[in-house]
Amino acid sequence: MQTLSLWGKLSASPTVLVFFFAIREPKTKVQNRMSRIRLLPDIVASQVAAGEVVERPASVVKELIENSIDAGARKIEITIHRGGMSLVRVIDDGCGMDRDDALLSLERHATSKIRSAADLQAVGTLGFRGEALPSITSVSRFRLTTREPNAIAGTEIIVNGGKIDIVRDGGEAPGTQIEVRSLFYNLPARRKFLRSENTESRNIEHQIHLQAIGHPHIAFTLLRDGRLIFQLPATATLGDRIRDLYSVELLERLIQLNGAATRKIQISGFIGQAGLSRQTRAQQLIFVNGRAIESGIITAAIREGYHTALMRGQYPVTFLFLDLDPAAVDVNVHPAKREVRFRDPTAVREAVIRCIQQALESRRTEWQEKFRAPHAAPEPVGTAAKIPSAPHRELPHFQADSGDSGHRSAGFVPPLPVMPGSVAVVGDHGRVQQTIASAEAAPQQFQIIGVLNKLYVLMENADGLVLVDQHAAHERILFEDLRRRMEEQGVPAQKLLLPQTFDLPPRDADWIERNMSTLQKMGIGIESFGPNTFKIDSVPAFLNVSDATQFMRKVTDDLKGASNSSSAMRLGEEVIAKTVCRHAVKANDPLRYPEVEKLIRDLLNCDLPYCCPHGRPTMIQISLAELEKKFGRKT
Repeated sequence: MQTLSLWGKLSASPTVLVFFFAIREPKTKVQNRMSRIRLLPDIVASQVAAGEVVERPASVVKELIENSIDAGARKIEITIHRGGMSLVRVIDDGCGMDRDDALLSLERHATSKIRSAADLQAVGTLGFRGEALPSITSVSRFRLTTREPNAIAGTEIIVNGGKIDIVRDGGEAPGTQIEVRSLFYNLPARRKFLRSENTESRNIEHQIHLQAIGHPHIAFTLLRDGRLIFQLPATATLGDRIRDLYSVELLERLIQLNGAATRKIQISGFIGQAGLSRQTRAQQLIFVNGRAIESGIITAAIREGYHTALMRGQYPVTFLFLDLDPAAVDVNVHPAKREVRFRDPTAVREAVIRCIQQALESRRTEWQEKFRAPHAAPEPVGTAAKIPSAPHRELPHFQADSGDSGHRSAGFVPPLPVMPGSVAVVGDHGRVQQTIASAEAAPQQFQIIGVLNKLYVLMENADGLVLVDQHAAHERILFEDLRRRMEEQGVPAQKLLLPQTFDLPPRDADWIERNMSTLQKMGIGIESFGPNTFKIDSVPAFLNVSDATQFMRKVTDDLKGASNSSSAMRLGEEVIAKTVCRHAVKANDPLRYPEVEKLIRDLLNCDLPYCCPHGRPTMIQISLAELEKKFGRKT
């Protein structure tokens, strides 16, 4: 309804009053004409949602496989053409759907996984949002055929760009078959962002590998452009699936986790032994309740668990499975469900760190067993007797050059006395065999062959040949000994000439407030000096601190991912490692037999005998089978 508006204005003359009349439009019409917010059409809204869920053909494969797994499939076949851009077909033998459910599954937010908002608190399936199928149908030419096991006929639905074209009976086998053709045909701008066919195919293979590792009881088949890429049968164990996907050689270098961490968190799977690493995280696979995820918390915990057992810049090989109460993890964080949020991240981190450390340390007993003699010592040619002059007895040396090493480096430990119970027996061909009566009930036995190039100790065990880097081995021994002594006797602190104050961001300040006692045990004299401000008056004696602010920022970053039970010498470990590197036996330092004997024994008694403090391996095993292949005895 229009209204009249009246107002007036006095002219220059005081006796003249001028009135103005105007027609005012209704207020609602003005608002409608000026509105900037509009409701998007369903097609556009579906394409926007598809941009979050369907990033590339690999995303389509991931969503369809997860639906098949949730449907109870025991066999899944994937076919792709042109990197999935032309065709993605997924066939499963799951429970299938009737016609009503098949039509409803193509509607947005239609799902059988949850019923109410409370169900989001404990999601136990891979899919739950009901967004995957409608998002895929809106950006492709889509065909769905499905049939329940006992149904006479199935259902076939054809959708183009989000519009249902055909609904009819189908005669496919029980289960569900989905074809996605011409992905992003109606979004040419999005299609331009896809990579080459080979790159997209590799991304799809990676997704299938993740699902195959996460569900070894399901058979997977992949066909690419009509060619069979792999056919994985259902397996009873994760180890069998790793062997089928990778190799038996990799499986032999993995350590199986014990399957339990705490009462609420179960951890299982395999991790690489010390020395097995990659330059990227490509083989660092993490699963939470069967879902492949990416988690900065768990990644940092893995790194901490391998502390001093991994070279800088390297990443361990892990197939890590965490099983916990679904209510303790929120999977409704990322549109593609790649990230999760834990209700108690500290407990998860501590459990992962402890489980990995225990697995690595448990290998020590296995390594000690490997150094038993492969067969009984032969009868000596002469009468076996203790050799009092053993410190002066030299082992055979095999040198690559003829030069003499000269004097030993400064700081080298003098020759060690003969250990009680050490017997040297000379067998055939002058081979020296040693038997060490250790303090344990069962004596440890190994055979030392000689020293190669005054650096690598050659040993024989039941599996073949072992090469020990004498410098790396001595580094590990000295590192653990020095760290243990400083933990027992306390960390020496050095007072600053002038106490320094510094400010930190609120989160870092809160972390320092909660861990003040831990920092003081590490030799850092620190106390609060106001809101987000601290005063530091002493630092560990072995650290050179010139800027307290930078020092504390580095301390905070380093210790945030550390375990609560980490060594009190954590801050000084890098300095300790550098110190023992200078004092450890060097290359070209000739070792006598008792020194080599004690070096090997002390190394086997270390917590982590497999690597030096910098993560380099101390021992390398060359199996008899590998030697036989090298000499052509086996193929």
